[in-house]
Amino acid sequence: MATITISLPDTLKDFVQLQMATKGYGNVSEYFRTLLRDAQQKENDERLKALLLEGLSSGEGRVAAPEFWNDLKAEAAILLDRKTKKSSP
Repeated sequence: MATITISLPDTLKDFVQLQMATKGYGNVSEYFRTLLRDAQQKENDERLKALLLEGLSSGEGRVAAPEFWNDLKAEAAILLDRKTKKSSP
């Protein structure tokens, strides 16, 4: 795990300490990891929303046949398996 050092003015340091005390964070790193995960999720949600809107405005839709869904599920399973294997030690 990488280490990042940041400098904060006293007012922000006090705010972080208050958040740790009142929200149950075990340490400063845990607090900042939560903030970063939330920011990352928000960005992912915005990207998905943009893609969905792009798809909706791309033209007339078509009904997906059962074969489409079967192929999509199979492809998703393969991608998930690859991702799981990459993240395993």
